Amino acid sequence: MSAANGIVPDDPAAARGIGRRAQSDIYRAGITGSRPAAPVHPDALEHAARKALSAEAFAYIAGGAGAGRTMAANRAAFERWQVWPRPLRDVSERDLSTTFLGRTRHTPLLLAPLGVMEMAHAQADLAVARAAASLAVPYTLSNQASFPMEAVADAAPGGARLFQLYWSASDELNASLIGRAEASGCEAIVVTLDTHLLGWRTHDLDVGYLPFTRGLGIAQYTSDAVFQQLVRERARTSGPAPSVRMTPKTVAAGISMARKTAPITGVGVREGLRSPLPRAAVETFLDVFSTPALTWDDLAKAREWTSLPIILKGIVHPDDALRAVDAGLDGVWVSNHGGRQIDASVPTLAVLPEIADRVARRIPIVFDSGVRGGADAFIALALGATMVALGRPYAYGLAVAGEAGVREAVRNVLAELDITMGLAGLTAVSDIDRQALREVG
Repeated sequence: MSAANGIVPDDPAAARGIGRRAQSDIYRAGITGSRPAAPVHPDALEHAARKALSAEAFAYIAGGAGAGRTMAANRAAFERWQVWPRPLRDVSERDLSTTFLGRTRHTPLLLAPLGVMEMAHAQADLAVARAAASLAVPYTLSNQASFPMEAVADAAPGGARLFQLYWSASDELNASLIGRAEASGCEAIVVTLDTHLLGWRTHDLDVGYLPFTRGLGIAQYTSDAVFQQLVRERARTSGPAPSVRMTPKTVAAGISMARKTAPITGVGVREGLRSPLPRAAVETFLDVFSTPALTWDDLAKAREWTSLPIILKGIVHPDDALRAVDAGLDGVWVSNHGGRQIDASVPTLAVLPEIADRVARRIPIVFDSGVRGGADAFIALALGATMVALGRPYAYGLAVAGEAGVREAVRNVLAELDITMGLAGLTAVSDIDRQALREVG
C-alpha cells in the first residue's frame, strides 16, 4: 500500500489519492447502473442498517445511554468547528501517513472495538478484520468478539491489530487474555475503563435484550482455558437451574447458548441443551465481565503480564489524561463509549483540545465518539488527536453488505479525509492543526 496515498500501489490512479480514486470507482460503476454496496451518506448508511438488522441488534449497536443526550452532544460538538478552505496551493500530492506506537501507519484511522458483530453479519470480526487489512487500517479487536482472536489473526494475517481488554474480576483471566493477544500478533493492549458498570441503555432495556445472555459475543472467553476452568468449577458447585417460562424465545436462547459454548462443552447443540455448562458459561461471564473495584493501582499488573504498549480507553477528564502520562502508560483513548455509558456525559471533542495540551505529544491520543465521516476525522486531528477511531459506521456497513460494506464505509471516511485535507490547502496529516479550523461562537 502506498503510504503517500493510502491505496494499493498497483492502483492506476494511485497518484490522485484515495479520495479521487473512490469517486472515480463509484461514478464509473454508476454508468452501468451500479450503486455502492453501502450507502455513502452517513444517515442513509444508518437507515439501511436499520432495515437490515433485527430490532434487538439495531438497538444494541445504535443505541445510547438514557435519553441519548451524550450521543447528540458528541455530534453537536463538531458543529463548533469549521474547516478553512485554502485554495491556490499545490495539493496534487497528499500524504495520509502518520506515526503511531512507533510505526508508520498509512492513514490516521483505526477501527474501534465493537462487540457482538455476529448480530450484524455471520462473518462478524473475520469480515471486519479482512476489510481493515485491505485498507491497511489497524483494527482494535473487541474483548466481546464473536470469534476468538486467533481465528481473526488467521483470517487477516497481514492486518495490524490491537486488543481491547475489559478488565475482568479474575486477574488470572485478564493475564490469559493479554497473553493470548500478544501471542496472536496484537500490537497493543487497549484497556477499556468506562464499563466497570454497564450503562443504563434504554434501547436494550426496552426490548429486554442483552446478547451475552444468549451466549453471543463471548468467544474470547469460551476459547480461553482459564475461563473454561472457571465455568467447570461453577457447574460443579451451582445448584439446579432455576425454572423459566418456556416460550419460543426461551428455546431459541437455549439453542444459542448451547451452540456458542461448544468450545467448553465439546458436544453438539442437542447434547449441549442437556448440559449444565452453557448456562454456567453465561453466568460465569456475567459475574466476571468487569469489576467496579478497578483503580489506577491495579493497572500496574498489566505491565507484569505483557511487554506490549498499554493504552487507556475511556479517558475524558484532562486530569485523568495527565495521570496516565505520569503513570507511564503508552497512550490515552479519548472516548465516552459512543454515548453508551452515561447520559449527559461530557462530549469527547469538547475536551480533546485541553487533553492534547495537557498530554503535549508525550504519548499518542486516540479519539472516538461522534465520528461519522472524513471531515469529522479532520477536525479531531486538528484538535490534537494522533489517531481517529471509527465505530458505528463500519458496523452499519457490515450489516448492509458484509466485508464489502465495511471496506466501503471505511474507504469513504478515508476518501473524505483526503479530499478535506486537500481543499484545506494541506498535503500531509502532520500539517493538520488548529490553524485549519475556525471556532464558531
